[in-house]
Amino acid sequence: MSVVEAAYREHRGPLLATLVAELRSFDLAEEALQDAFAAATGQWPGEGVPRRPAAWLLSVARRRAADRRRREETLTRYLPLLITSPGQASERDDSLALLFACCHPALGRESRVALTLRFVAGLTVPEIARLFLVPDATMAARITRAKQKIRTAGIPLRFPSPQDLPERLTGVLSVLYLLFTEGYRSYRDELAAEAIRLVRLLPGAPETTSLLALMLLQHSRRHSRRRDGRLVLLADQDRTGWNALEIAEALTLLAVDAPDGPYRLQALIAARHAVAERAEDTDWAAIAALYAQLEAVTGSPVVRLNRAVAVGESEGPEAALRLLDGLDARLPRNHHLPAARGEMLRRLGDAEAAREQFERAAELAPTDTERDFLIKKAG
Repeated sequence: MSVVEAAYREHRGPLLATLVAELRSFDLAEEALQDAFAAATGQWPGEGVPRRPAAWLLSVARRRAADRRRREETLTRYLPLLITSPGQASERDDSLALLFACCHPALGRESRVALTLRFVAGLTVPEIARLFLVPDATMAARITRAKQKIRTAGIPLRFPSPQDLPERLTGVLSVLYLLFTEGYRSYRDELAAEAIRLVRLLPGAPETTSLLALMLLQHSRRHSRRRDGRLVLLADQDRTGWNALEIAEALTLLAVDAPDGPYRLQALIAARHAVAERAEDTDWAAIAALYAQLEAVTGSPVVRLNRAVAVGESEGPEAALRLLDGLDARLPRNHHLPAARGEMLRRLGDAEAAREQFERAAELAPTDTERDFLIKKAG
């Protein structure tokens, strides 16, 4: 990875938030920042990396934005404009204010997620399109409409008022969890780390704390999830490679009494894995019970799928297969469903049926790492 690529991954989100707050324009901020990174690509290899890369990029982006503005007849040609309060923007909270603007309830859920992924997390339009399983042009148009909605609705770039915060926070948490999940699924550790950083900025409500604990527990395993580019299952991971500091912080967060909301229940499940020194020490019965509680709260078919896997470990494959019945219609494109069914059939000794399920899972797998693993299982 080049130094410019590394700077892009580390600094793009915070820099974009700062520029949006200053320029009051998504489009102008993004174009100016792209100009700055293009300038870095041309200068840094020959002249050396600046002592403060982020400050250098911000300075160049500001100059490029000023140049672009001078070439335009009026600022309103750059859309959407964001309303800022005097003195509102600051280096400390620009990312958070932009996050709440992107997640405003006036926008549809998919628009909120797309804007956050694009302007807060820094994903490209093709990456977001793949996440939503739509063509690039469709996603580009969706993001454009969302930006126009921000302008016409007068959505402010500021932290919500205390009376609005609880409702707004729920939507922000769901978007950040999706952001983290995408980073975790695609092995983009910097994307997952960005989601954790943003959650840390939020007020310490119980579900915020629970979501932070959940993210930390999952993120702690990032260096053990692959070996030589191949997927390593949880049971086969080197647990000495898990991040002990992140696990300790998460367990401390979970030690505080709080309602058993969805994020806390998921974090408690992850904690059961984290405290088991060996895979065979895992308390699968307790995990299955937590999944049953989580399913009662959410009604999610994905939770039922995960519960079936836990039941397979605690009660056996036949009980797991019974829980998987009826999920195909609700999870038609989820590769984990045929993979789980294949594993249970393998344990029952039905090799041919298991192979068919693993092959089906490989066809649906979204990453090469998972696809290669499932093809190996099918063989």
